Amino acid sequence: MALAEKALVMAREAGASACRVTLSKSVLDLAGTLDGALDKVTHCLDRSLSIVLFVDGRYGSFSTNKLDEQDLRPFIGKAVQTVRLLTEDPHRSLPAPDRIARDSVRGDETKCWDPEGYAAVSADWLVETALADAVTGHFEDPGFTLVSEEGELSVTVSESLLLDSNGARCRCKDTLFEYGVEVTLQDNATGEKISGYWWDSSPWLARLDHACCGAIAVKRALAAAGASPAPTGRYTMAVSTECMGKLVTPLTSALGGFALQQRNSFLEESLGKKLFSEKLTLLDEPRVPGVNGARLYDSEGVATVNGPIIGSGTVRTYFINTYIASKMGVAPTVEDAMRPVLVPTRPGVTLEDWASEAPEGAIIVDGFNGGNHNGATGDFSYGIEGRIRRGGKWLPVKEMLITGNFLQLWASVADVLDDARPCSPKSLPSVVFENVDFSG
Repeated sequence: MALAEKALVMAREAGASACRVTLSKSVLDLAGTLDGALDKVTHCLDRSLSIVLFVDGRYGSFSTNKLDEQDLRPFIGKAVQTVRLLTEDPHRSLPAPDRIARDSVRGDETKCWDPEGYAAVSADWLVETALADAVTGHFEDPGFTLVSEEGELSVTVSESLLLDSNGARCRCKDTLFEYGVEVTLQDNATGEKISGYWWDSSPWLARLDHACCGAIAVKRALAAAGASPAPTGRYTMAVSTECMGKLVTPLTSALGGFALQQRNSFLEESLGKKLFSEKLTLLDEPRVPGVNGARLYDSEGVATVNGPIIGSGTVRTYFINTYIASKMGVAPTVEDAMRPVLVPTRPGVTLEDWASEAPEGAIIVDGFNGGNHNGATGDFSYGIEGRIRRGGKWLPVKEMLITGNFLQLWASVADVLDDARPCSPKSLPSVVFENVDFSG
């Protein structure tokens, strides 16, 4: 706090009319395994200070990891001189004081801080646990050989302090415990190599379900054995919770101020319009304590708000920061969707529950392989892998493309299931869409 306060004073003394300082610190400890043996042990410390300067109607942002006062003063002085060389921009300013978060003082208000769990983690614990969770040495399947396995177990503690010359004083500190493992198997009969991945994450050590990840990764790999393309056509498509970010992120990006101001959004002039299925309700809920992704303020220090993004198919908000709001002549909001939440239409029903009742020919997408989308038009094309229902059984598919437009895709929502994973900072359960174009 003292260093950040001094940086504000230095900026004003150097000639800045206003400024914002963000001081960040993170510590990462990690143990990685390769084929059941210890591969690496990592300890990383990162500290940095970023400063946003408003000088004579001009704007600039700078960062440094030299945090001694004797280094910081000349750095800020030179930064102010640099800003004076830039073009004036009348739309640049700090957010109004009444928009700033006032409830993030200690930093642990989000309830994502587990000091006891962090204190319990040692280098020995990381190594022993990562080795114990490895699949190598425990894999048994006469039809397949375990070719390789990579796992990583880590703990990260992050702290951030944001101050500005308008009186903002915001602090956040988090812990994050994570484990992920990827396996590659070979089919002994065909020589085909298949891979599977699984992970878990939590702000709380006691809630990290790391021991099951290897078995699930193997199961996902085995489920992909013998995959082939299905015929080109239109199918009912269910996209698993693991993949839904690929389809939701383009929506929230299209509602962002930069895309809207540049007229590069397929959701331009969509506010208040019903464009999607009645079954689509997307919320932003960053103020839920104790969940991965909880946040009380954005990078400007603006207080976050729980509220609808899309309600029953109708667009309810844009995400527009202070700068873009001034350029567009509209009221500012938070800068981005901080923690998107898709509301289930079938509470208690998971993807596997739906799979037992799915129609013949339905396809479950378990993974996306490349592809792209056009943010201005909403057109997309993604490679997929997954399963197709044939004769009452689920058979693996791969090397297929889904193509379409996000406006039509999200208008075709049939069901939003209830299986979002708490480890993800975005609460996005599996979603079922009707009449999606697949090419094999």
